[in-house]
Amino acid sequence: MTETTFSSRLAERRVRGTFRSIIQPNLETQKKQIEGWCDLVLLFSQHNKICQLDVKESSTNPPFSNPQINRKLPLDGVYRVLEELKARGNVEWTDKTKSRCLLMWRTPDEWGKLIYKWASKNGFLNSVCTLFEITQGDDSKSEEFSGLEDWLLKRSLDSLQRQHKAEMISFDGNEGVKFF
Repeated sequence: MTETTFSSRLAERRVRGTFRSIIQPNLETQKKQIEGWCDLVLLFSQHNKICQLDVKESSTNPPFSNPQINRKLPLDGVYRVLEELKARGNVEWTDKTKSRCLLMWRTPDEWGKLIYKWASKNGFLNSVCTLFEITQGDDSKSEEFSGLEDWLLKRSLDSLQRQHKAEMISFDGNEGVKFF
């Protein structure tokens, strides 16, 4: 068997294994399966810069559905994965019916650490930056948080504020942050 064929078959097995029902009788298998799904969802959302999900809509689209192999995770499995991500701090429900959620491939604390490191590295300590400068400015174009949605940026900066590393401020109709 050639290396390409072996790799293809291995990848196919992994994909097929991932799309099995989450309800496994063995708790260790179930735990690993949920971990695999969580990792897949976070990587997929990071790659595609997805920060919000409609649960029913997403249950028929990648990463929860793969039409190439005619497989999809049942809706109860999607909820199970999203609840695990909520427990990890990567998901917040936006409504009581749990039909939509905010999805964060990094938690606000993790984003805050990246932003603070960037501010330190670029000499922004003890100075004010607008939120636009942080996510859209020339100094941040190559950063992972470039283009970060405002709601997630504000939560990340709130995290820094709780740690006394930053203070959110408003001036002339703009929002900004002072890093310490």
